[in-house]
Amino acid sequence: MSQERWDVQLRFLAGPLAFAGVRTERGPVIRIGANPGPGGLKTEGYRGIDDRHAVITCYDGGSVSIAPVGGNPVRVGPTEYVAWEELQPITKPVYLSEGNAVHLGPLARGCSFEFVGAQRLGVWEQGHIASGAPQMAMDVSDATHASGTVDPGTGVPRWFIPAMVCLFMFTLTGVGLKLFGHLIAGTPDPLGVTMEGKEYVASVDLSEPIEEHLIEGLNAPFSEFVMKYNAELSGQPKLRSDPTLWDQRFLEYVTRSFKAHGRMQAFWKRIDAVRKDYGYVVRQLRQAGLPEVFAAIPYQESRYTSDITSKACAEGYWQFLPEAAKRANIEVSGCAFRGTSTLWSPTRLVPVINVMKRAPYVQNQRCRITSCKVDERQELAASTRGAVWSLAEAYEDRVFRESGAAVQLTILSHNAGYDNSRYEEKRVNRINILPAYEKHLKENKLNSAPDFYGDNLTCVDLKEKDYESMSATCGGVLWNHTQHYAYNIVAQHFLAVCYYAKNYANENSFSPWKQWARGNNYCEQLIEVPTKEEVDRW
Repeated sequence: MSQERWDVQLRFLAGPLAFAGVRTERGPVIRIGANPGPGGLKTEGYRGIDDRHAVITCYDGGSVSIAPVGGNPVRVGPTEYVAWEELQPITKPVYLSEGNAVHLGPLARGCSFEFVGAQRLGVWEQGHIASGAPQMAMDVSDATHASGTVDPGTGVPRWFIPAMVCLFMFTLTGVGLKLFGHLIAGTPDPLGVTMEGKEYVASVDLSEPIEEHLIEGLNAPFSEFVMKYNAELSGQPKLRSDPTLWDQRFLEYVTRSFKAHGRMQAFWKRIDAVRKDYGYVVRQLRQAGLPEVFAAIPYQESRYTSDITSKACAEGYWQFLPEAAKRANIEVSGCAFRGTSTLWSPTRLVPVINVMKRAPYVQNQRCRITSCKVDERQELAASTRGAVWSLAEAYEDRVFRESGAAVQLTILSHNAGYDNSRYEEKRVNRINILPAYEKHLKENKLNSAPDFYGDNLTCVDLKEKDYESMSATCGGVLWNHTQHYAYNIVAQHFLAVCYYAKNYANENSFSPWKQWARGNNYCEQLIEVPTKEEVDRW
């Protein structure tokens, strides 16, 4: 007896398999687990999944069901945004509808996927698939585990039982060898807080070994918070899903910064203290259609502090220079200088070239401004409004959009400027990111450069107290202090997502990040994210 074969389409929500997008798995029976056997869906890279964890049965498009194998935990929810902790594991087959989500394994580990649908593909024979008899034998075995019965109408050939015994012994041997290998090699432990530390690092230590599993583990957030936007703007969808096309040096530096910040108590304490401000900025960025990762810019700039002032007179949450603030419609006026009674207000739209030596408000590499009658740079709402405008100006530039690196170029622009020559400068400011990027394209005879940032991470570290060191390029086209800027911001945001999703997921600002606080994802696999109670004890 022959029937049409139905296949199942699944989309994993996080972890290694998320990069494949929608997967089509061959029916009518799909075995899922860490070692499901030939033809099964292997959940490699996810913790807490049994070798044969669950089985999906799809004999027609309207009756797709999933069942646990043995007592393995399987939860089924209406959508991917369900709170898994509120659902009990199923104990028998449950029908799936399009859009339903499934979580396999323990709540803190395992994996989650969405049931996209079923599709009719090919013809299968009950009891026999001409292209692969062993596949059907395994499918019948798993159906037995799931339901506890075997349909006698299918028939059992004489070779079936001996073949199953041999296959079972072969599989058991393979599982034993794999487990033995894990005992020898060990599983990398998640990073934990190891020092009191400080609230941020200026540059990372390249001499410290970096584990390969850390870099690979950050693929998911790097795709979600960085490459998704680069892919959409450039019209190159593969940029999101294919890590071989990414800026690998940039990702390595992000990983090093992720590791450095994640082990410092002071960082987590500050992230908790500024959650309301961080959440406000995230909401404004979403409303403007800008990447959420930009919310970490004020953290790197000021640790979300309102009245911090730099040597160059950058001020406030976003650390705007007076002229940049004026251009972004952030009012700065009536400023008093040290040593004079004359009040000053910015009249230019861009700072002079070489601010530390030529700006009227800097003397001996020190800010002369003591106070201003009005300074909206110290107000979160006003300065964020201006920052959103300023970031969008760079983010929407045609050259940046086509680069495949718009996110990192825009972040760098907040530090070094986007293109001051568009305003009142008579000559190009070589530290601005647009001319620096175009110079890189010309020198390397390129049309676009997704690796631009990584290729120009040429200075080893950043000595913040030495201005000459900060302005060095070390053979690249970016100043030293600009080189060590964007990767720290991306790493800080990855960690902030983990902390807020774990501790404040019910707040509107952070509820879209719930997926990162459960299941098998980078927050669970790579780092021991502290609870609010732990942070309070510190």
